[in-house]
Amino acid sequence: MAPFDLATSLGPVAYALVFGAIGFGFGAALEMGGFGDTRKLAGQFYFQDMTVLKVMFTGIAVAAVLVALATGFGLLDMSRVFVNPTYLWPGIVGGLIMGVGFVIGGFCPGTSIVAASTLKVDGMFFLLGALGGVWLFGETVGRIVVSVGPEGESSLATLCRTHRVPLAKIGTTGGARITLAVDGQPLLDAEAAELKALFDQALETALG
Repeated sequence: MAPFDLATSLGPVAYALVFGAIGFGFGAALEMGGFGDTRKLAGQFYFQDMTVLKVMFTGIAVAAVLVALATGFGLLDMSRVFVNPTYLWPGIVGGLIMGVGFVIGGFCPGTSIVAASTLKVDGMFFLLGALGGVWLFGETVGRIVVSVGPEGESSLATLCRTHRVPLAKIGTTGGARITLAVDGQPLLDAEAAELKALFDQALETALG
């Protein structure tokens, strides 16, 4: 029953080749559909060419029907399929930001790769800009919190020493409460579920 653990059954090399072939096929389909052309992509925002909208909604509808049928006939175990939780306000804000970039640049990240692979100069510059933005965003992360089990502590410490990355243990996780203290002075003591609810609603609350 799907989903299948291809990484285990095929091995890492064949696993990578399968998904590489799917990716190349998808890119070829986009190019044959004209989705490497900024005029066709941006045309949807001016209501001049709705091809992108039609293709996207058709793909969503077909996928939804196939998933429902596969689940109904016992071919797919949806309990093993991760579905991202819906965060309404972050989705709206992120969609607006991406939409503005889409209109200005004429590409989304995927179609910029298609355009760049066919040596379109605008696609190459858009892709370089996207990769540069990703790199700059990654560089803004000054600290990373890593959670490992007791059996992984020594391996993490060795890895950090090898790459000269500072490492400090800040606490132990587990249980239903989160307690933080600095120099023995308590800063936070609350239920984990309560803090998660506050986190999930933070952007919506800030935007009113």
